[in-house]
Amino acid sequence: MTAKNRPLAEQRCSEQDAPAPDYALASAFLESLRSFRSGALQIDQSAARHFSTWLHKSRIPLSGVDEAIVERFARHRCRCGRYRARQLKTSTYLGRVRRFVCFLEERDQIQVVKDVECIDTHLADFARHLDTLGYSQECRRSYRSEAEHLVVWLRLSRVLWRDVDDAVIERFAQHDCRCPIKRKRGKVVEGTGFARRRRGARGFIDFLRRRDAIPPVSTEPTFVEDPRLSAFRIWLKRHRGTTDETIRRYLQEASRWASALGPDPAAFDAAIIRAIVLDQAPSRSRASVRMTVTVLRVYLRFLSAQGECRPELIHAVPPAALRRLATLPRYASPETIERIIDSYDLSTPVGVRDRAILLLLARLGLRAGDVWRLRLADIDWANAVLCLRHGKSRQPTRLPLPQDAGDALLAYLTEARPPAREAHVFLRVQAPFRPFASASEIAGIVARAVARTGIEGVPTGSHLFRHSLATAMLRGGANLESVGTILRHRSPSTTAIYAKVDITMLEAVAQPWLGGEAC
Repeated sequence: MTAKNRPLAEQRCSEQDAPAPDYALASAFLESLRSFRSGALQIDQSAARHFSTWLHKSRIPLSGVDEAIVERFARHRCRCGRYRARQLKTSTYLGRVRRFVCFLEERDQIQVVKDVECIDTHLADFARHLDTLGYSQECRRSYRSEAEHLVVWLRLSRVLWRDVDDAVIERFAQHDCRCPIKRKRGKVVEGTGFARRRRGARGFIDFLRRRDAIPPVSTEPTFVEDPRLSAFRIWLKRHRGTTDETIRRYLQEASRWASALGPDPAAFDAAIIRAIVLDQAPSRSRASVRMTVTVLRVYLRFLSAQGECRPELIHAVPPAALRRLATLPRYASPETIERIIDSYDLSTPVGVRDRAILLLLARLGLRAGDVWRLRLADIDWANAVLCLRHGKSRQPTRLPLPQDAGDALLAYLTEARPPAREAHVFLRVQAPFRPFASASEIAGIVARAVARTGIEGVPTGSHLFRHSLATAMLRGGANLESVGTILRHRSPSTTAIYAKVDITMLEAVAQPWLGGEAC
């Protein structure tokens, strides 16, 4: 034997002389499998004993075993006696190894930090929760399967539940699965397969957060991290009575330029303030510039009230003229409105629901937010009245419910609304049966209806029906005061814009042209 080969031979000899590893845990693993599986267990036995042998030879304690160790085992140049390297190239064999590792973790032979106790109970409760949401059997099975998959993957990856965020969920969705769980064979289809994992993981994580099993993720926008903006938010709420939606928009706007003002309000000067208004991107509309001016003035007023900046700086904000009544309300004819309403297929739950929504918008001139916030308790069927308790004015308003709108609403509630325990009137038609996320989804329903009818030249937002109702009332002989009452305007000047589309009234006040008659 050459000198080159002697060390290897001596090493093999020493390995053969080393004491054999303890296979008691591998035997216990096989016994646990026999309790629920019939058939041969040769692969399981080989995988468990092979892994135990390699750990012993590599002097790796059980406390150090994790997914990285399993990956090292899969790549090692096998000289483990009776075992062969080709066994490591099969996913089935490595899957049995990972299952053995899970068995050791369950027996506390491998210590795993657990920040959520009784995870099996949470999984069972999650399955029952899916039943209450109205999911189909196939969807429930998919959600439950991916939740179980997430549990195993987090344990193998040594990721704590409290650390799960969107980035961790994306890692789970994209991972090349070698998890020791019973899965369908074949490669995960990119797109649908990743989306299924992502959807199931998010559903289970949200469920755990709602029951306080894991801490919630902060949903506060990044701009409230600034202590001064946070104080601005509190001041708007306490001293100005500003609505939550307006506060959100004000803080979003203020976060754009708060850093440009500088850290010390006492050092603010007129040049900095003017630059914020004047040095804006050309793509910003006049309304956006006007928002900057409004919020900047309110913000300086807040700082002045706190004694942090000079009050005269408020006058340094340049004006952004937005002329009232400078535009025309965009509307559609009554015939066009009826055509849009009649475009729905009433044989589908979506058609029944969306037609009821459009009739409320068209007959009562409701805002999208009014429809979105409408509760079952807001409908007085005995007196055919809608009570709007959460409107823009924040004052309860009772409106008569027209016959066709009431019939459409009743048809939706009795025939098409999902059987969910939700206070909101309008819900999604697919599980989970929850309210719309925001009023913008009501606007989306209108946009799809307009696109379906192929009508061009009309707005696609929900205010189309509000403007069209006001215009039709004026042309039908109603005065501006009546229109303002229906639209729930607090100021007559808000309703005055509709006078510009009242052709009959305009003809009565138009002066004759020189040498001719009145228009």
